[in-house]
Amino acid sequence: MSNLTVALAILGGLVLAAVIGYNTWMSRRNAPRQPDRMEGDPPPTGHGGIELPAGNEEPVLHIDPHEVASAERHEPLFDPDLPPPNAQTAAQLADRRGGLDPLIDVIAPVSLDAPVSGAAALAAMPPTRRAGSKPIAVEGLNEHSGQWEQPVAGQRYRAFQVGVQLANRTGALNEIEYSEFVVKAQAFADAVNGAPEFPEMLDEVARARELDQFASGHDAQLAFVLRARHAAWSPGYVQQNAARLGFVPGMIPGRMVLPNADVGAPPVLGLSFDTQAALADDPAQSAIRELGLSLDVPQVDRGAEPFLRMREIADALGREMDGVITDSDGQPLREETMDAIGADLEELYDTLEERDLAAGSPLARRLFS
Repeated sequence: MSNLTVALAILGGLVLAAVIGYNTWMSRRNAPRQPDRMEGDPPPTGHGGIELPAGNEEPVLHIDPHEVASAERHEPLFDPDLPPPNAQTAAQLADRRGGLDPLIDVIAPVSLDAPVSGAAALAAMPPTRRAGSKPIAVEGLNEHSGQWEQPVAGQRYRAFQVGVQLANRTGALNEIEYSEFVVKAQAFADAVNGAPEFPEMLDEVARARELDQFASGHDAQLAFVLRARHAAWSPGYVQQNAARLGFVPGMIPGRMVLPNADVGAPPVLGLSFDTQAALADDPAQSAIRELGLSLDVPQVDRGAEPFLRMREIADALGREMDGVITDSDGQPLREETMDAIGADLEELYDTLEERDLAAGSPLARRLFS
């Protein structure tokens, strides 16, 4: 074998080794980042973490954060990331949903000839508490406390009122829904030997449209997108970094929430990433290149400073995870853009408060749901 042949063979071997080494390096560089195993960190999971009570999940909308705009109106029944109201008193339930209020409800008083037991009222309840897409509620005037509350067994009531919500994110109460409400309220009244008094349908439908128009123009759901600059992230890596900032797993795989300090209140912020990545057989090999950080403005109290916390958390995640904060079109968000959004939100908060629908209040949570 000539010296030239030997030299070529050696050179070929070196080239092959270099190619293999380069491919190995690139594979490691581009592999999804994995969570650190540190004492005290919550164990990352690929399937959304802990089990929470079931419910209807709200979609996370990537609304352009360059403007505070009206979001598509939809109808969740209750927040899936909060415990259901099992073992709570009627007064707590009434406080949580705000109680019937003429500001956002049609209310039909039901007069009685004689007090009615809570058990009889419960037995007379409509089989479904909805008229179309609008929730229906029944409240009784407690004979002992003199307070309006949802009927409770063991109590007695000297009057009732049945209400239906004028508007929510599905739109305004319409004539068909109002008629369904009347049928259900009348059936309840008949069952408790009561006499209902219904407001004029056309007046209430007109009031519903006006309220819906206001709500549509003052409904803001913001979303930032955090995009990976270089290496992708594994689900566990995302969960670990989010958990360090106070997020906990939601019910839906790929969703985490920042809990509200007020018991029973919706989360302050939501964080979401690819559900399929979270459900993969080997989540550690799932590559996530972006995640969403969302704020449902009317649902969260202004005093919690949710937008400020949203900015701070986005910045922290960007630093720790080597990501860039963008809008839904992939355009990086500058500080002046964030400041402009914050100023618009302050005006929105003021308008909602002037209408007695302050963000985070029970009435606002019902209307913007």
